[in-house]
Amino acid sequence: MKTLIVYAHPEPKSLNASLKDLAVSTLEAAGHEVRVSDLYAMNWKAVVDSADYGPDVSSPLKVAWESGRAFDAGTLTPDVLAEQEKLLWADTIIFQFPLWWYAMPAILKGWVDRVFTYHFAYGVGEHSDTKYGERFGEGTLAGRKAVLSVTAGGPESHYAARGINGPMDDLLFPIQHGILYYPGIEVLPPFVLYGTDRMTVEDYPDVAKAWEHRLLTLESTEPIAYRRQNFGDYEIPSLQLKEGLEPAGRTGFGLHVRG
Repeated sequence: MKTLIVYAHPEPKSLNASLKDLAVSTLEAAGHEVRVSDLYAMNWKAVVDSADYGPDVSSPLKVAWESGRAFDAGTLTPDVLAEQEKLLWADTIIFQFPLWWYAMPAILKGWVDRVFTYHFAYGVGEHSDTKYGERFGEGTLAGRKAVLSVTAGGPESHYAARGINGPMDDLLFPIQHGILYYPGIEVLPPFVLYGTDRMTVEDYPDVAKAWEHRLLTLESTEPIAYRRQNFGDYEIPSLQLKEGLEPAGRTGFGLHVRG
């Protein structure tokens, strides 16, 4: 297994750093190849601008179109090209980050904004009366798996179905379905640690044991059963879920998971 770890935390002594280091040592000890993109250590540029796309940039800047033009021309900046190469190299991607303000850290979102360019992660495939591009189960990154390893400061009850923060599955849906599944990556159930603001050193061995188990079973873990876009569940081109396919009592994001 070839694994890319995309890691986003500014503190090398943090819990997130320990989980990242443990992932590297566990996977390498099991014979897997591992690469790490440590975004803070890399001083990753988190904002998209015209400098990303080489010469002949349009004015006004059209980000999607320019990112595709630069991708096709090979004029994306070296840092972006390097991350795209890592994604194509990997068959498994681990995203290690804290949940800040109900989302990923800004530096990680900036990595997505800059690396997932038009014609690389989206805007590919046939657009017709029967197919609306290759996405949500198809795409340039199909054949890969990803897992989110997330730390949350609040207790698990705050993220339960009736919890004040909303269900964790809902909070992660824009990342898991909207960012990762969109270009074809199969998404494994996340590894979430709750109450990390109150976690002690004595708690860590149990955490490490659970994370090691998840790491060593990544290859056998079933992905979240998201519906594929072009395989009969959705009307084309409206992309509305067909009547009668919704599981009883399920609404919202859950409609897009089979079964």
